[in-house]
Amino acid sequence: MPLLNKVRTRHSGGPGGDTARSSLTRLRVALTLFFALDGFLFAGWVVRIPAVKEQTGASAGTLGLALLGVSAGAVVTMTLTGRLCRRYGSHPVTVVTAVLLSLSIALPPLTRSPLALGLVLLVFGAAYGGINVAMNSAAVDLVAALRRPVMPSFHAAFSLGGMLGAGLGGLVAGSLSPTAHLLGLTGLGLVLTAVAGPVLLRHPAPAPPPESLPAGRPGGSGGPASGTRRAVLVLGVIALCTAYGEGALADWGALHLAQDLGAHPGVAAAGYSLFALAMTAGRLTGTALLERLGQTRTLVAGGLTAAAGMVLGSLAPTVWLALLGFAVTGLGLANIFPVAVARAGALAGPSGVATASTLGYGGMLLGPPAIGFLAEWSSLPLALTTVALLAAGAAAMGYASRER
Repeated sequence: MPLLNKVRTRHSGGPGGDTARSSLTRLRVALTLFFALDGFLFAGWVVRIPAVKEQTGASAGTLGLALLGVSAGAVVTMTLTGRLCRRYGSHPVTVVTAVLLSLSIALPPLTRSPLALGLVLLVFGAAYGGINVAMNSAAVDLVAALRRPVMPSFHAAFSLGGMLGAGLGGLVAGSLSPTAHLLGLTGLGLVLTAVAGPVLLRHPAPAPPPESLPAGRPGGSGGPASGTRRAVLVLGVIALCTAYGEGALADWGALHLAQDLGAHPGVAAAGYSLFALAMTAGRLTGTALLERLGQTRTLVAGGLTAAAGMVLGSLAPTVWLALLGFAVTGLGLANIFPVAVARAGALAGPSGVATASTLGYGGMLLGPPAIGFLAEWSSLPLALTTVALLAAGAAAMGYASRER
């Protein structure tokens, strides 16, 4: 993919070149902070799901229905966010949705019934879906301007934020109520948005260099061919299969450790933190891995590794083996989503990014309720094995769609 193979060009030493480079650096830092904030807030919510489940009296099935509110809100917003980004720019949309996400995270612990929980999760899901599409659109523009394969670094920030959010949740689980904890996250999210938001608002999204727009992409020498559209859809399905696993572990990993293996609440919360740490480590080394293995082998190896790890994580008889499985799964899933989105962007430009991102995050948001329904029908460990099946499917699709 041209975008991942370009070497960063040196700016001239003049004032204009220094100013442009400094502007891109500030944008990268600010955007990285928003990715980290997104992961931090989302993890802060998911580690308190067992407590919110208990206070609402929800069963596995009704909790799955409530979590469907996140999916429904996100899907509706994702279909609109692309249009909003084209009209107002991805930077303002990122800032607005960050404010909404920070405010909405305080709502779930205020509910006392599964119905009320599902309704407030509609709002939370709308903000979550919006910020993820807007951030990825902004990141693709910045990656093209930098001419460096830095997309994994943004997703590493999301994973690092998730690790920190889950770790903090585990530390305060025994001392703070869910209401106090998530209200504190609201304040922190608003403060960080106030710090990083003005940078995005002052600097418009950089235009990609003309030579980075191949034929078949918007702005290139031709319209996207049907083969390109099919390839983008396949990449979106790959992203969906792997994001399904991330969403499933985020919402059900702690409950599996606590309910099925008898883990202490702090250890159960640490399960998602360990998964997020492995994701972070894998994404921090993502650029080097892509340069060494190439995209196809990265996708295939990642999918197979995640499949093996999730079989262990879902069926292990002890907490520590399950934690090991979570870590292996995180390493395997780490770079599949960023590679799929970046490749879709190289094939079809912003429309490709929107398609792959929407399908991918749809998998993250639809996975948890699907796990809930399967757990109600069979058991939670068996339901979690679907993560392994979809990861193996992503590996097979990655190999089948390899570049000729």
